[in-house]
Order: sequence, then structure tokens, then C-alpha cells
Amino acid sequence: MQLNPETGWVAGITHCPSPNCNARPTGEVSLLVIHNISLPPGQFGTGKVQQFFQNQLDPTEHPYFQEIAALTVSAHFLIERDGAITQFVSCAERAWHAGVSCFAERSGCNDFSLGIELEGTDDAPYSEAQYAALIALTRLLQQAYPQISAERICGHCDIAPTRKTDPGPAFDWARYRAALAPS
Repeated sequence: MQLNPETGWVAGITHCPSPNCNARPTGEVSLLVIHNISLPPGQFGTGKVQQFFQNQLDPTEHPYFQEIAALTVSAHFLIERDGAITQFVSCAERAWHAGVSCFAERSGCNDFSLGIELEGTDDAPYSEAQYAALIALTRLLQQAYPQISAERICGHCDIAPTRKTDPGPAFDWARYRAALAPS
């Protein structure tokens, strides 16, 4: 994997561009937000997350899709259960992943953050392959954006605590942070 600083796209992973993004107001990238997603809820490997982020989800396929099909959301990256990484939005652009959010008394986290979705649920353990891919991707992003220090990596639950619970109690923050710590 290699991040092209000019384009904001990572080489060596799948690209699935989402229209649900726009220009960053300042160009700043200083926060990393970890999420989880599965579509339908609790089902993995369906390809529906990709459809959702591209506004191509068929609302007739599942009752839950009727609730979310009209939403226009995205994230920069998705890490599937097998560790495969897909990029939806250039790191240079603002993905629509955080919604109403606040970090360190600063609102509008989409303006200055990158969003990584883990295929999963709050309560199902994440896979070994996902942790390996997340750690590798995080290191790559920290090299490109040194402002993303350990203190500036958080869960969606941390920036939108009244609305969101992800990545949930199944996410092993201690393991993730220990793997990122300088040796």
C-alpha cells in the first residue's frame, strides 16, 4: 500500500469511488475515526456496503434498506472481514461519515477527519485479518498525516456519543493502540 499525496488515493487496494463527498474546507487531516458497518445488520460479505456508499442500495431487498437507502453517506475506507481494504473517497476530500460530531470541542469532524469502517457489529469480535489491515492502514495514514497522533484516533462513539456506539465493545482498543505504539 502506498498513499499518493497528490490524489489522496491509496495504491494497492480496491477503489470504489463514492459520490458522497466534497472538498475539505481547510484541507486539514488531523483525526482518524473508527466505525463499524454491516448490511443487512449482522451480515458480512454481502457487497451491500459498497452499494450503500454509491447510492445504489435497493430498498426492496431488505426491510432495513428501506430506512437507509435515501441516506447519502460514505467513509474513506472499508476493511472487510478477510482484511480486504476498499477506498471510497480520496483522503484529500471530505467523506460523509461522522455526521453531527465533536472532537476536542471542535464540531464538524468530517471537515478534518478520515473515516475507516470495519465490517462488523458492536458485539461481534473483529477478525485477525481486520486488525492487521487496520494497523497497516493506520500506520500509512499516520506517515502521510503526522497530525493523526494516538490521541487523535477515536471511535464514532467518541465524537457522537448520544447517537453512535460503534465500533462497540467488541473492538479491542488496547490491542490496536499497543500495535501502533512506538517500539
